[in-house]
Amino acid sequence: MANELELPSVEADLTYLLDTGVTPVNYPSVAGGRSERDTGTPAHHTVVVRNARLRSEPCSLDREGFALARHETTVRDFYDDAEIDAVYTAEVEALVLERTGAARAVVFDYTRRSDDAGVQEKQTVRGPAALVHNDYTSRSAMQRLRDILPDEAEELLKRRFAIVNVWRSAAGPVYRSPVALCDGSTVAEGDVVVVERRGVDRIGEICRITFSESHRWFYYPRLDPGEVLLIKTHDSGANGRCRFAPHAAFANPATPAEAPARESIEARVFAFFSEAGE
Repeated sequence: MANELELPSVEADLTYLLDTGVTPVNYPSVAGGRSERDTGTPAHHTVVVRNARLRSEPCSLDREGFALARHETTVRDFYDDAEIDAVYTAEVEALVLERTGAARAVVFDYTRRSDDAGVQEKQTVRGPAALVHNDYTSRSAMQRLRDILPDEAEELLKRRFAIVNVWRSAAGPVYRSPVALCDGSTVAEGDVVVVERRGVDRIGEICRITFSESHRWFYYPRLDPGEVLLIKTHDSGANGRCRFAPHAAFANPATPAEAPARESIEARVFAFFSEAGE
């Protein structure tokens, strides 16, 4: 088999949503416990997922809704909450400020994942999110801001804010279950279905996506721990910017049989800007 880094693309089976007119309910995976469940009707489609490393022009947060960044970290153990709080939070906030031009960045959530059941149980982490989705709707993004920063929220909502997911490997290069990223500029308003999300501690909303031939998918093969994906999941300011990028983990046909489990950590980050919002 050719070196995956040199392959222009792979084919992947992605799980979209079939829009039946009935609002689905999503039950996210639980750390060390149940897998993700969704009452929506799945629609499986084989799509071409292009190697974003081979693009002549790098993807960007404001054009496609995602980007790759080189980002070395001094964190030694991504399962150590104290080290994450003491070291990684400041590193991630500095990265988001640099890459977005925001005036302020605030990490408000972490999620660790693995595609190995043994690792999930041992480390009490969640499985990959394999449904094509976006993490927030406009309403749930604003509510999340009110939940996290209640004393500042109404003032912050007067100006543009975004939510960026900073995704990285927590243990070696990623071979299995990489993240497929949809160019947000190819997603039409009619492709988006608002879904109720019933988590353990709160009820919110996410977006599920219906299939379109127009969607263009990308991935970054073999992400190493010194790289991060930045995925925009909400942007309150339009002005021609991509506002979010749907994404999903996928079974990569180029994965070697002996490849180790995927272990990853994602930080969800508010980015606050000086310009006015919508």
